[in-house]
Amino acid sequence: MAFKRVKWKGILLAKNIFAGSKNTGKKPIIIYSRKSTITPICLGKTFDIYNGVKFTKLVVSENMIGHKFGEFSSTRSRAVFKKK
Repeated sequence: MAFKRVKWKGILLAKNIFAGSKNTGKKPIIIYSRKSTITPICLGKTFDIYNGVKFTKLVVSENMIGHKFGEFSSTRSRAVFKKK
């Protein structure tokens, strides 16, 4: 069961999202906070989301607004078994 954030606290945003909003280059914005919410400021920008091991590249589209960054960066890897 996922608990929602209280409305009076507002949405959670990482500080480097705002710093990256001034960046118009192709360099992706690095995000360590997977619990940050995707806002309209992020639309069309490229982000590198850290999942604990590596960075996952994400280009934000209109359908992603309101979701969290962690939803698009999996922390689990699929088990690979050897064939005999």
